[in-house]
Amino acid sequence: MTGETSETAEAAAAAETTATSEIVLSKQDLREVTAFAAACAEEVLAVFEAGQPDDTRPRDAIGAAWEFARGGERGKALRDTAWAALKAAKGADTEAAREAARAAMAAAGAAYLHPLAKATQVKHILGAGAHAARAAELVAGDDRTVGAERVERAARHVTPAVVDVLGRFPAAPGGGGRVGELIRLLDAALRP
Repeated sequence: MTGETSETAEAAAAAETTATSEIVLSKQDLREVTAFAAACAEEVLAVFEAGQPDDTRPRDAIGAAWEFARGGERGKALRDTAWAALKAAKGADTEAAREAARAAMAAAGAAYLHPLAKATQVKHILGAGAHAARAAELVAGDDRTVGAERVERAARHVTPAVVDVLGRFPAAPGGGGRVGELIRLLDAALRP
């Protein structure tokens, strides 16, 4: 192995170690992130409930997220309601309703942000906001203006604590279709 190849391999190994190193997250950090996610999801809950008024699964997921954010335990109720909201999304009548239910699922799932320095973890922080923005876009029939407005609105309402947590992670990953684009737009709007 040449010196250059060895140096390249060492740099790649160091980058991989850094990319998967642990980030310190307190329970309060998780509560702040979850509160932000719940607020984002709550804004589009009516989109889901308009077509499925008797299905409480997304509302229950948002409620569980708020309960944790306000001092409750991170446990089975959050996991169960997140999975139930995802099932509700799969059974929704419209794509907008599916995205609204996914926002609720992401709100409950935000409490499970992993302390690993991986770009994919940004979805736990910003996923509910991105799914909510996508739901609003679909309702309006406008893929650009409404999404950008929702991203700006979320950025205005985010707390400094959430911005601090986000800053501990790498930038949002590529891919993910329109929701992935919205995650990246929100990520860019919140980073200094």
